[in-house]
Amino acid sequence: MDLILWRHAEAREIGDRETDADRPLTDKGRRQAKRMAEWLSRHLPESTRVLVSPTARTRQTAEALVSKFRTAEELGPERSVTELLHAARWPDARGAVLVVGHQATLGMTAAYLMSGDAQPWSIRKGAVWWLRQRERESGTTVVLHAASAPDLL
Repeated sequence: MDLILWRHAEAREIGDRETDADRPLTDKGRRQAKRMAEWLSRHLPESTRVLVSPTARTRQTAEALVSKFRTAEELGPERSVTELLHAARWPDARGAVLVVGHQATLGMTAAYLMSGDAQPWSIRKGAVWWLRQRERESGTTVVLHAASAPDLL
């Protein structure tokens, strides 16, 4: 199974009469999402399942790549590593799952899968970490298959 963690692109600060969930992408964020979506579209398998936090900024980030995705409450801000892995059906799902979500949960998920400890690793806005589960003689392991940020493309 591949688990691709995509942090939402840059979003506007909270305005008057606005909630955190309503914050849209900035112009820079839309450019970041577009740049990363172009890279992902060249590398993702066609059968990739896309799961997105219900916030405006994550939906807008995902829309730069696909028009069809599933919104999952378990991916919202302040949700846990366990909730994210459950939504993605890790490690039992087949193929690739792209999760568009939030820091700190994405960073903690990457840390947990790669080190066994949900440490506060940081994933930059708009960046992708592509994790791959591998079967080895010594057992199952998770490796970093690819990582990139929009300003590096």
